Amino acid sequence: MTLQIHDKILLTGAAGALGQVLRERLKANCKVLRVSDLNDVGAAADREEVVQADLGDAAAVDRAVAGVNAIVHLGGYSVEGPFEPILQANIVGVYNLYEAARKHGVRRVVFASSNHVTGFYRQSDTITPAHPARPDGLYGVSKAFGEDLSRFYFERYGIETACLRIGSSFPEPRDRRMLATWLSHGDLHRLVSACLDTPVLGHAIIYGVSDNAVTWWDNSSAKHIGYRPQDSSDPFREAVYARTTPPDLSDPAAVCQGGAFVTAGPFESK
Repeated sequence: MTLQIHDKILLTGAAGALGQVLRERLKANCKVLRVSDLNDVGAAADREEVVQADLGDAAAVDRAVAGVNAIVHLGGYSVEGPFEPILQANIVGVYNLYEAARKHGVRRVVFASSNHVTGFYRQSDTITPAHPARPDGLYGVSKAFGEDLSRFYFERYGIETACLRIGSSFPEPRDRRMLATWLSHGDLHRLVSACLDTPVLGHAIIYGVSDNAVTWWDNSSAKHIGYRPQDSSDPFREAVYARTTPPDLSDPAAVCQGGAFVTAGPFESK
């Protein structure tokens, strides 16, 4: 059940893949949805406001945050790559966002972190959010920074945050790794809704994953948000096995949870 308890929610990264998935769905959670991105998100639809903002521009982020009750922060650099764009979007950008939230009295943020914060754990491990971070690249490092920054803003200023370590959110799993990491689009919205609706959120780190039989992540510490996934990768298992080959266990990308991210790069900044 989705509750419309927020007057106005800001969705950053609205032009991105998951931003487009959530843009229409999040209107069930609020009276007005403000959508923002560095890139063009098109004209405002019914019950929408559009604010274009570069996350690295503190003044632009401040304007985007002013007047909202909650933030769903999907914006940022979403793949492994050179440090400079990751720095501006994911490190400077998340600082700008939390500073704006503090100034404008926003009390709740849903922050799109990533499974790549713990990507160097092996696929034979089952981990919880209490396990130490083991980022598999600069992107994962930037998301670990965002998790730590959000905890500081909770401890110092009381801004509640759910850090969602999103697995692989696609219409269906594409390979054998995604049989463990898959998060359906429906479950993505159910997860975000649970974080927005729960009476007391605190600071929570939650893996964004559907109810897959194979899983590397234990979310039991986040039961207080009431997230109950309804989808599973299991119906896709036979088809995925039929079109893919068994993993090469000498390849770190095949045995580490982060997949190809563990061997990506190095990248040169332009």
